Amino acid sequence: MKSNEKSQQLYKQAKEIMPAGVNSPVRAFGAVGGDPIFIKKGKGSRIYDVDGNSYIDYVLSWGPLILGHAEKQVVAYIKQALENGTSFGAPTESETKIAQLIKQAFPSMEKMRLVNSGTEATMSAIRLARAFTKKDKIIKFEGCYHGHTDSLLIKAGSGAATFGVPTSTGVPHDLTKNTIVLPYNDIDQLRQAIKAGHKEIAAVIIEPVCGNMGVVIPKDNYLADLRQITKEYGILLIFDEVMTGFRFCFGGAQSIFKLNPDITCLGKIIGGGLPIGAYGASQQIMDCVSPLGAMYQAGTLSGNPIAVACGLKTLQILQLVDYKKIISMTDTLCAAVESIAQENKLDVTVNHLGSMFTVFFTNKKVFDYQDASSCNIKNYAAYFTHMLEAGVYCAPSQFEANFLSFAHGKRDIEFTIQALKNALVNI
Repeated sequence: MKSNEKSQQLYKQAKEIMPAGVNSPVRAFGAVGGDPIFIKKGKGSRIYDVDGNSYIDYVLSWGPLILGHAEKQVVAYIKQALENGTSFGAPTESETKIAQLIKQAFPSMEKMRLVNSGTEATMSAIRLARAFTKKDKIIKFEGCYHGHTDSLLIKAGSGAATFGVPTSTGVPHDLTKNTIVLPYNDIDQLRQAIKAGHKEIAAVIIEPVCGNMGVVIPKDNYLADLRQITKEYGILLIFDEVMTGFRFCFGGAQSIFKLNPDITCLGKIIGGGLPIGAYGASQQIMDCVSPLGAMYQAGTLSGNPIAVACGLKTLQILQLVDYKKIISMTDTLCAAVESIAQENKLDVTVNHLGSMFTVFFTNKKVFDYQDASSCNIKNYAAYFTHMLEAGVYCAPSQFEANFLSFAHGKRDIEFTIQALKNALVNI
């Protein structure tokens, strides 16, 4: 058994000063049981806790660390930027450079604004869509998470295509009147909802590949049909690519599926592990943003030079790498999970695309939130615990994505597969 004495001591102290001892709910291990481990450092594909234990990391700060922990070129570039200061609240050349690089990868983002998080990006994108269309309602999809903005913390109502209800206390019910919640991957319900309410609907916001109910992949033609329907009715399509941006290729899901949304939201990888976000669209739409237009959005630390430096160097490196390597490793790992589960007669489905994957403990395919929510979470908790004890850090929730980085190698995959064999045989 690994020693976690120091982590337990730190967790006890943390709980006295922070809700559940954490600054983001899933870190508390509530979905998998036990106490969280406290991380001291990361290097390459591994993290190290305060008790000296080492883990192959498949969480990677929930996606941003596609180059792995403490990549030497990125660290050097951050140090160089730090020598010049930490924040100015004024324009810098690096802001323009990273925006130019993002536009190269996402041509649909003719103009963009940098913000401080994915939540800020989606919040601003929705405000922009409402300002441009002069309509108030939006459509989102059950199981898609777009940050903790009030109007997006909504779940489906009792009907098939109803206005949502808040998933958090503190969110006024009045806000739900402008948010329609639909099931992901059901194009017929989407078509009906838009046909009925298009005169009031400003935008549809979607994770083109879901990562926040676990990885859920769009069915054939689903995104293409979504794009066609929104165009037909003059509704803006917002792609939340906070998780998928630069994850599959030097671009995003819109590059993979060859579709251009009206507005794109980015985060995670574009900051390389430091807080950042961005939203962008055509020049016509973005010119609605203050001071050119009347849609107000601002931020003291937007375009922070240290975050921009980290993201800029990360994207410069990603321009030169071969994504086939990381995709091949992910394919190998996911195939091994399915094979081992089958040998042990366990109900397991693995959803993956590019270097994102989720192991679902269920006997059916997972296409939407209802499928994901029917999974055996007790089996997932047991799987997580066995893997952690073996030295493999997976997402501490059935309903989250796992990620590979370019720092992962053949030995990491081989080690993980052996851990999987031991874990799955004991469930």
